[in-house]
Amino acid sequence: MIDVVVVALTFGAIFVVELPDKTFIATLVLSTKFRPLLVWIGVGLAFTVQTLVAVALGHAASFLPQDAVRLLALLMFLAGAVILFREGRSHHVESGDEFAAKADPGTTGLRAVGASFLVLFAAEWGDLSQLLTLTLVARYEDPVSVFVGALGALLAVSGLAVLLGRALLRVVPLHTLHYVGAAVCLLLAGFTAYELVA
Repeated sequence: MIDVVVVALTFGAIFVVELPDKTFIATLVLSTKFRPLLVWIGVGLAFTVQTLVAVALGHAASFLPQDAVRLLALLMFLAGAVILFREGRSHHVESGDEFAAKADPGTTGLRAVGASFLVLFAAEWGDLSQLLTLTLVARYEDPVSVFVGALGALLAVSGLAVLLGRALLRVVPLHTLHYVGAAVCLLLAGFTAYELVA
């Protein structure tokens, strides 16, 4: 049975962590080269495989002692906050000129889907969102709900990148999105620390 609260928490955490991630930019760039719908399909397939792997590993980790899982989750959330904060601090606002390429109308559907799948599949291994998904499965012991929330967030972020990416980056600087993601990781770390000592 799907727990709507776990789905919502997972969706929110993955969404804000993934929005400023390289995956957003990669999807945006791919959508300038291929038809956006084909990019989204390829990216979605890559996210599905990556999320299944993260959920399976997280489910295996849930058999560890509860305190060990909470400590691991705390460390992962803190590491995520540090990574996102450092990326936000070092990032300069992009002009958007690198996204000015035009789509190639001659590209076949299968080629565009395949290229998008391969780029994102390679980029997501060990990515913060994959590690966060693994951690959330181990923490909540609800692989189905975490899978639904994580995949939903990844598909939403990639959909935003395909449809509104250029406009979004003109309104909200990428470093701001990094800081929001870092704050969410810190909030999750604080909640996990409280559970560990309570």
